[in-house]
Parts: sequence; structure tokens; C-alpha cells
Amino acid sequence: MCPGAFAKCLGISLLPLSVVCVLCNILLFFPGGTPVESKRLSEEVWYFGGILGSGVLMLFPALVFLGLKNDDCSGCCGNASCGRRFAMLSSILFAGVGVLGAGYSVVVSVLAIKRGPLCQISNGSEVEWKHPFENSDYLSNSASWKQCEQPADVVHWNLSLFSVLLALGLVQAVLCAVQVVNGLLGALCGDCCGGSRGAQATA
Repeated sequence: MCPGAFAKCLGISLLPLSVVCVLCNILLFFPGGTPVESKRLSEEVWYFGGILGSGVLMLFPALVFLGLKNDDCSGCCGNASCGRRFAMLSSILFAGVGVLGAGYSVVVSVLAIKRGPLCQISNGSEVEWKHPFENSDYLSNSASWKQCEQPADVVHWNLSLFSVLLALGLVQAVLCAVQVVNGLLGALCGDCCGGSRGAQATA
């Protein structure tokens, strides 16, 4: 497969992943599926790991990768004067942006999973909002999740969505890293579509 065509496949793969990440981040603003006050949301939700990191920043490399396989084989926003090699080389830069965005989402997700959700707990006669699992290994002790009284099922909600963001962020990082290698090959060897056109012209 030509480097340009392979890059297009990567771009097609990145787009739906970005959409899912954005949706997951939006759902995190409704813990347990219910709206709450902004101060009752975990701090990591406001870092917008899924919206900014795996969402907006991932759109740039995805769209660039899609443009690397055009009918004119320029792969540089449709500008034929750019040249295929330069377009493949520039895609490495955007792939780096994608890796950074995905990495940001992964780091935020890991921190959120490790810290646990912000929820309402009862401390004797007092009721307070805090991170009850901040200094404990709650992942291996699901019985302790009952400490969180409100919002309902907030532990499952946060853990599921941040886990999805973590997994998809890793996939996005791998796809962008693959494009770095693919872009280098395309920059050094050129896009094979150029060779095929040359052969057709000779014939």
C-alpha cells in the first residue's frame, strides 16, 4: 500500500475515535447520568482530556492524513505545488501533535482513575463532598464504592468513561506513531502513486 493511501486509512480510523472521546468527556459532566453543580465535578473532568487532547487536537492530524491521498497526489490541502515528499514530511509534525494530544488524554485519565470520583459521603452525622478513594486502592475493593452516596453509580460512571478515554488515547497515540514511520518512508521514498502515473504516461 502506498504511504499516502495508508495515511488516509489512519485518518479514517482517527476520526470516529475522536468523536467517541469527545462524547465520553461530555458524559463525564453528568456523573451517574444526572446533572450536578459544577463544583461537584471531579477536577480532572475540567481538564478536557477527551475534548481537547483526544478530540480537537486529534482532528488536525486526522484531516491532514486524509488529505495525503488526493487525486493529484499532492496531499497538501489540494495544492499540487507542495509536492508529495514535503506533504508526507509535514504529516510527521501533525502526527506529533496527535501523539501529544493523545498523551495528554491518557495522563488525565490515569490521574482521574487513580484519584477516584468526587462524591458525597457520610461521616457520622456530617455529609461532605470529597475524593474518598484518593489515598486507597479502590479498584481492587469494589465493596468500598458504596461510600459514594451521591451521585448514584458515580464510581462506575467515572471509571468506565475514563477507562474508555485511556484505551482510545493509547490507540490514537499508536496510530499517530505509526504515521511518523509511514511519513518518513513517504518522504524518503516518495508516494508510489507517482510511480504508477509515470508508468502510465510512459505507456
